[in-house]
Amino acid sequence: MRWPSLKIDILTLFPEMFPQVFGASILGRACGAGILEIHLTNIRDFAQNRHRNTDDYPFGGGAGMVMLAQPIRDAMRHVTGDAFRGRRIYLGPGGRQLSTPLARELAREEHLVLLCGHYEGVDQRALDTCVDEEISIGDYILTGGELAAMVLVDCVSRFIPGVLGSEESPEEESFTHGLLEYPQYTRPRTWEGMEVPEVLLNGNHALIRAWRRAMAVERTARRRPDLLKAAELTEAEKEALRETGTCF
Repeated sequence: MRWPSLKIDILTLFPEMFPQVFGASILGRACGAGILEIHLTNIRDFAQNRHRNTDDYPFGGGAGMVMLAQPIRDAMRHVTGDAFRGRRIYLGPGGRQLSTPLARELAREEHLVLLCGHYEGVDQRALDTCVDEEISIGDYILTGGELAAMVLVDCVSRFIPGVLGSEESPEEESFTHGLLEYPQYTRPRTWEGMEVPEVLLNGNHALIRAWRRAMAVERTARRRPDLLKAAELTEAEKEALRETGTCF
């Protein structure tokens, strides 16, 4: 069966940061199978000034440098062409935060273009004319958008059919239903005096599913109670949490 593919273009000043990440493990296999198509474009190749600069001092003063609009615009035009169908994304701290629902949404696109900022930021005119949206991977500062782009690609790719070995895998991972994942165990059955829970050994899949669900709810309540407000909980689960004094 031939799976639909996702094309991703990454605009960056540091393309050398990406090949080892995208060439290994699950992403490497997806690219090799043609399910994921990743292209790297060096923004510096589109600089038109004599010294091939891609940044300059900010108007109004301040520390650091700002990325020029012209090389970004030309690099974007180079990868999108005249019949672009997809989304142009700037990896920056002021955007919508990356989440499982957003990753699912992006995985359904035909083409993503990711713009990696650097230095003190990007000329706002480039963002206004060359970008459809801004996405953040968290409330912290990175030296550039390259690491954020890697995180986004890895997260999104898991929801493309054929990327993972099991089509059920992304449905059982942390945050998929608003909960942390349940505890996992493998061989040996006894390790340093600690036993695998008996319910996982009896072959009763209904009981296993119930146990895993209960552990996911309990773990989330203990470690990340903030997630419970948006989690998909049954009335019985809500009542059990109230009895333990958990607020959500």
